[in-house]
Amino acid sequence: MTVLKLEDLDLYQLAVDIGEEVWSFVLKWDPFAKGTVGKQFVEAADSIAANIAEGYGRFFYKDRKTFYYYSRGSLLETKNWAIKSLKRALISQTDYDMLIEKLQVLHHKLNIYIKKLKTAPPQ
Repeated sequence: MTVLKLEDLDLYQLAVDIGEEVWSFVLKWDPFAKGTVGKQFVEAADSIAANIAEGYGRFFYKDRKTFYYYSRGSLLETKNWAIKSLKRALISQTDYDMLIEKLQVLHHKLNIYIKKLKTAPPQ
């Protein structure tokens, strides 16, 4: 049986990419926007990958699943900040659409991954 490294997981790679994309948006903002919306936007986006990583490092399926649920929560929080950023003219419609598409793909992948964990035998 081959064990994948964390960096080999598609959903982890996508989560890291989302975090980097959000970071690149926020870097261009004025200090007020960075300190209010920007900080929370980056923290939420980075938390997606961080929770996937922490869950992947856990031994028991129940612990793993808990962190993947946290990751999904951070994903939805990131979506919230994307919506606010668009409404406040901090990101373009094009950037928003691309980010939302990536978040939807990752959301789907996370749900599949969580479902597989639910059916895995207990350790």
